[in-house]
Amino acid sequence: MIERVLIVGGGIGGLCAAIGLNRVGISTEIVEKNRDWTVYGVGIIQPSNQLRALEELGLAQQCVELGAPFDGWEFFDQDGSSRGRVANPRVAETNYPPINGMARPALHKVLTTEALSLGVRSRLGITVDKIDSRSDAAYVTFSDGSADRYDLVLGADGTYSRVRSLIFEDVAAPTFIGLSVWRYNFQRPPGMNWGSVHYGHAAKIGLVPMAKDMMYMFVVTAEPGNPRITKDQLPDAMRERLTGFAGTIADLKTQITDPDGVVYRPMEPLLVPPPWHRGRVLLIGDAAHSTTPQLSQGASMAVEDAALLSQLLPQPRPLEEILQEFMRRRYERCKFVVDASLQLGRWELAEFEGRKDPKADHVGLMSKAAEILAQPY
Repeated sequence: MIERVLIVGGGIGGLCAAIGLNRVGISTEIVEKNRDWTVYGVGIIQPSNQLRALEELGLAQQCVELGAPFDGWEFFDQDGSSRGRVANPRVAETNYPPINGMARPALHKVLTTEALSLGVRSRLGITVDKIDSRSDAAYVTFSDGSADRYDLVLGADGTYSRVRSLIFEDVAAPTFIGLSVWRYNFQRPPGMNWGSVHYGHAAKIGLVPMAKDMMYMFVVTAEPGNPRITKDQLPDAMRERLTGFAGTIADLKTQITDPDGVVYRPMEPLLVPPPWHRGRVLLIGDAAHSTTPQLSQGASMAVEDAALLSQLLPQPRPLEEILQEFMRRRYERCKFVVDASLQLGRWELAEFEGRKDPKADHVGLMSKAAEILAQPY
């Protein structure tokens, strides 16, 4: 029986796993390399399949109350002409919206508050130095010199996972695909019931509700050579990427002034080949399947990982059998998200470089993804 689990990483996947496992009677401990519970202050998109998994963990209602429900996505060309509209399917219980936008700090507060209330032990400012996975337990040495034993170690420590580097030495590093994403917060206009995506000649721009009075903008651009942009240059650089857009986008462009408000991230996906476990160590979330944001499913896949583990680990079966079932139910679904997101990204990059793919069908692929991800995991 699994009684004690170490979770490395205190992000969305790690906290959700800690909450779900504690609810079913499995003691969890989180170690997080950062010294504070902090996240960058823009928004997160919660499609209906994520809300379904959050409901299984007892968290969905709080997220919807603090967030901004909306119906789906409208798509436009740079000149404002419509490309179509995709309504998100409603797969969670009927009292939840098809999609919810939420501020990341608000979500992080929900998760940390819930974890602490359940008695999850957490240690900040440390990580793992060594993991010795044996038949009886995983023996862990930490960066502060302490050591302990656990029935299972979950590597939930992100794209550049320390756990993965220790246990999965043959896995290649994440690869930059030529695209980056910029984010910035704005006041939400009245009557905004849909998210919108605007395709330009050199950028894709999205507007996403995340609270009753707030929204955020994401901007996807080609960034050859993966440039390192200094903090003071970020507002000017982001405004420059909006050149050529008119109307609402042009109006918002002038408001991008705060270097602390611009969040810039290169897209560096990674899909670890199966299995994601070695002995008593399992990778989840971005440590196993870091995707680009085109489908807005990165966090959803991590939450689903956590919810499924909360169903499987209490079962009186051999651990290897449980982890094999976890892989059967997670790998192809997560691979689809990574592959479809990359395809959308390739189409975007081709457009930005002036070589538009005649087979590109953004709306069609997103509609197909919505149908697939509505299915139970």
